[in-house]
Amino acid sequence: MQHPAGLPDIFLDRSLGRKGVPDRLRAAGLRVVTLAEHYGVPADEDVADEAWLELVAQHNWIAFMKDRRVRTREGWAVNLHAVRCFCLHPSQGLKVQAMADRFLDNLVAIRSACIRPGPFFYHVQANGIRPQRLPS
Repeated sequence: MQHPAGLPDIFLDRSLGRKGVPDRLRAAGLRVVTLAEHYGVPADEDVADEAWLELVAQHNWIAFMKDRRVRTREGWAVNLHAVRCFCLHPSQGLKVQAMADRFLDNLVAIRSACIRPGPFFYHVQANGIRPQRLPS
């Protein structure tokens, strides 16, 4: 499989790990940049969410994460920079393979959502993606 046409490159937040999920997404042909790859290790642990959200917008990437608090805590930055976010629900306790599969299983819906400009925030679920309201 190749990176689907019309799907922006994907930035992975630290909440998805440095190796397992990125490696599985790349094995499926996706173009992925991790927070650790962009900022370096151990600097990646100190990068504020606001900083990487701005980076994602500057590069016209989309963000994959498992930290749903970004929507409420840094919703202002998602709005300000018009970031396009896709988030797994952390309480589901998904393992690495299941996290990667959840994104891969929803690629058609994710790509369709990316036709629209940001800002937006979707929860990625087993049976599709669901838009979440961003704070104003």
